[in-house]
Amino acid sequence: MKKNPKTHDSLMKWLIASFTEEFFAHFFPNRKIGKYTFVDKEFISKYEALKESLKDDLFLVMEVEIDGIVHEIVIQIEHKSEREDVSRRMFEYFCYAWLLRQRPVWSIVVYTDDAIWRKPVPDTFWYGFSDKMEKQRCHFDVIKVKSEKSSDLVQKHSLMCKLLSLKGDDRGIDREKLVREIYQTATDMAEQLDNDKKLLIEQWVNAYKQLPEATVDKIKKEVKMSFVATTISEHIRNEGLFEGLAKGKAEGKAEGKAEGKAEGKIEILNDLLKKGIITVDQYSEMVDDVKKQTGTTQA
Repeated sequence: MKKNPKTHDSLMKWLIASFTEEFFAHFFPNRKIGKYTFVDKEFISKYEALKESLKDDLFLVMEVEIDGIVHEIVIQIEHKSEREDVSRRMFEYFCYAWLLRQRPVWSIVVYTDDAIWRKPVPDTFWYGFSDKMEKQRCHFDVIKVKSEKSSDLVQKHSLMCKLLSLKGDDRGIDREKLVREIYQTATDMAEQLDNDKKLLIEQWVNAYKQLPEATVDKIKKEVKMSFVATTISEHIRNEGLFEGLAKGKAEGKAEGKAEGKAEGKIEILNDLLKKGIITVDQYSEMVDDVKKQTGTTQA
């Protein structure tokens, strides 16, 4: 199996998909987001002709309560690690998303570049003209992570905000303090975090800590951090084995364990694909590997 690519895009998509509620609560406090469920976890993978075009975007099809009203909408999220005008791209993929699902689309672009902006980037695209409306524009939301101070983000209750502090405006703050606060919070919340989030925390800190490994190891010891999840392969193996044994025990037969292990691992791979952590090609390769290892034909 291939290792986690650790790209900036995959980490940001992973963060948003893992902390969906916290993401909307922090960046869109004027909207009351209630209960939600993911309707379609394989939105892109179903459309072969558009896979390459849409692979850098995150699409979440959700049934979500917004301001007291339940909607089925498509959340379109584009992540940019450098400043550029993506208004044309946002509108183009907005159209794709609407055509494929024919549901309202909420478009969001997240910038995590390190520059301090003097001028904002465009957040609309002029797509049409009419006598009554003149210029008709598609609007989307722009999030600039660097516009928030790291010192403010790390003080938030949300673990997602604490993670984002490593990408915020850290002028005048000790980065060692940020990492210590993240790991202390993760340790305190260990029983509430699944392995997926534990793995994300480790990968995120490794990517953005800007500290020597020795310093990070010292912090882990200080906060008595007991969990370590370092690779995609380890994550899949542990989770898949647990689910497989549970199913085998319930069914009381050896083949149940093999089928359960395969189902568990493939479900985990589906989740990682949805979050953009692995590519479609990596997904196919890993699924084939799971089938060979377990001796099953599980789809």
